[in-house]
Amino acid sequence: MASRNPLHLFRASRAGLRTSPWAPMRQQFGRRRVQTVAETNVEPPKNESALTKLWNSEVGPKTVHFWAPIMKWGLVLAGVADLKRPAENLSLQQNGALVATGAIWTRWCFVIRPKNYFLATVNFFVFLTGAAQCTRIFLYHQSLKNSSLTDELKKAAKDEKETVKGIVENPERAAEKAKAAA
Repeated sequence: MASRNPLHLFRASRAGLRTSPWAPMRQQFGRRRVQTVAETNVEPPKNESALTKLWNSEVGPKTVHFWAPIMKWGLVLAGVADLKRPAENLSLQQNGALVATGAIWTRWCFVIRPKNYFLATVNFFVFLTGAAQCTRIFLYHQSLKNSSLTDELKKAAKDEKETVKGIVENPERAAEKAKAAA
């Protein structure tokens, strides 16, 4: 039996797709929509209430741009609640992730369109609560060893390096460790 090119069916069907009865519909829906200048210069009625303006805004309650920050305030409240916990029970990795997340997404909120100041605010507070907890953790470890903050930062960086190195070298073992810890 002679071997055939595995793409022969694909090549044979391409011509049929170009002349299919669905081609005009694909062209119609494949076009890009263009916003005209007349549509962008529409002024809202001057007699709208503040509640109506909020309801109809680009980042109002009818969009995810409103509800995502509402849910994210839960992270801030959890961080504030952790202020009551002793610093020895706090996770540097978890709070470091909150710091990084808060910083990155606060910046991103000013880059995206529409600019979402509500989301930027909650991300900034996520950053602040994470930074406050990281500071508490560093100060706690510094008080235990009477070492400088620089030494503590170097030790934390070394610990993180070893953790990441272990995950990269043997991901299966890292997954097993994570399952065992949970």
